[in-house]
This record gives sequence, C-alpha cells and structure tokens, in this order.
Amino acid sequence: MKREDVLMEALPYIQQFHGKTIVIKLGGHAMVDPAVLENAIRDAVLLHYVGIRVVLVHGGGPEITEKMKALGKESVFVGGLRVTDQETLEIAQMVLVGKINKGIISLIAKCGAKGVGLSGSDGNLIIAKKMDRQKVNVEGVEQEVDLGHVGEIEWIDPSLLTTLMDRDYIPVISPIAIDRFGGSLNINADTAAGDIAVALKAYKLINMTDVDGVMDAKRTHVFRKLTITEARDLLSSGAIGEGMIPKVSSVIKAVENGVKYSHIINGNTEHNLILELFTHDGVGTMISLQ
Repeated sequence: MKREDVLMEALPYIQQFHGKTIVIKLGGHAMVDPAVLENAIRDAVLLHYVGIRVVLVHGGGPEITEKMKALGKESVFVGGLRVTDQETLEIAQMVLVGKINKGIISLIAKCGAKGVGLSGSDGNLIIAKKMDRQKVNVEGVEQEVDLGHVGEIEWIDPSLLTTLMDRDYIPVISPIAIDRFGGSLNINADTAAGDIAVALKAYKLINMTDVDGVMDAKRTHVFRKLTITEARDLLSSGAIGEGMIPKVSSVIKAVENGVKYSHIINGNTEHNLILELFTHDGVGTMISLQ
C-alpha cells in the first residue's frame, strides 16, 4: 500500500481509539531482545501521541531464569510450574522491578514520552493472596504442590494509574503484588494485565507474545477473529498449547468483564502493534464478546 493509503486506512481507527485506554502486555522475545523491545516501545509511544491512554504490563520469566543461573541458583519447576521460594522471589523482584521495568522507562524517554515504573505494591495497586496448593501431574502421578511466594489477585486499585495517565504519563507495571500483611508475591503477568484492563475499564487488551495469534490444533491457521465462546471451545478441545493457555484465559476473562476487545499478536515482528490496531485485517487474533 502507498503511504497515504496506510494513513487513510488508519484514520477512522485513530478517531475511534482517541481517549480510550489500551493495556499492552509485553512478553516473549521482547523481554530478552533489546531491539524487539525498543520497537514495541516506539509503537506504544506512537499510540500515546495519537491520544490513546496506554498502560504497559511486562513479564520477564526467561530473564529471571538467567539471573538465577548467574547467581548459582537452579530454577525449580514442578509439573511445568515455577516454585518461588524467598530467594527466588528476591531475584524476581530484582529483575522485574530493578532491571526490566527501569529499562522500559528509559526506552519510553528515548522515544520522547514520559513513563513511570510501578510494581503492584506501589499505591496498593495489586492486592493478592498466596496461591493455594496446585494439583499437577508429575510422571503420571497427580500431586499437590506449594508454589511458594506465588499469588492470585484479589483486588486491583486503578486510581494511581488513572492519575498518571491524566498527567500524560505512561504507567509501566511489574507483576509483583502485595498481600494484606505487607508481603510480596509473584503474579502471572498475563493474569495481571487482564485484571488491570478490567479495573481500568479498558477498551482493548493487547497481549504481545512470540506467536502469530490463536491457532488451530495443527498450528497451520491463525484465527483473525474469535468470540469468547469459540475461544473457550478451543481451550476445552486441547487445541491451545500449554504456553498459550494463560494468555487466552486472561483475554477471555477480560472480555467477559467489560473489556471491549482483546488481541493476541506476535511482538517479534516490527510494527505489528500498529498494524493490528490501525488496519482492517490486522495481523493477530482479536477476541470479542460476539
């Protein structure tokens, strides 16, 4: 397409989204590849400057694993779930809050906007409770496992985020929550992004990951649009793989609770965020109520 055609196709979407809140979850390769992350941040800043209220939520599992190796600590997984003891939690806080979060803030500044880094404990943004013991299958035997300092969200207070966006800042959130006793808990970033989108009454939730969207069981076809009923059917049929289950579950929950549209896109391809939002066909999967 000619450049002027691209801009004209984008115009009605820019008008539609102006003043709306969009929550973007950054994950996958973007968390370990500086060039991929910078491209994603540049696109997010563009959204900010066309009048969209942008909130970023990020993960960082691979970086946590690498830092633990560097410090001589082995990651412990049971049935595919990470066990987070006190030392692992401290490493997660160091990586998520101290490194990744501040790195994103620096990129936002480099792109000409203002970001504010937060964890869920700032302003009591994310209140969580320790996750109950989880049933997992280990070599064909079902076991109950205590995952340690891993939390499930009880409540989100979006007031601090609203205040920051009203003052032209882009909030950037690490998925570390606080419990009612002042302790810290690690939260799944996909779940945190979805719950934050609901609390903000966001218009859209965008999950940027390493795959092109929700695929069929043979992994040969990307669904461009799904209803939440269709997405649930794919989950229950086993067509959606383990890594995608929390992502699809979080976007379904967000749409069920008031978010107008949720999207899953491949964040590794340059400008996919812009193409998904501002073109008719999009590049990933959009999930809506109907």
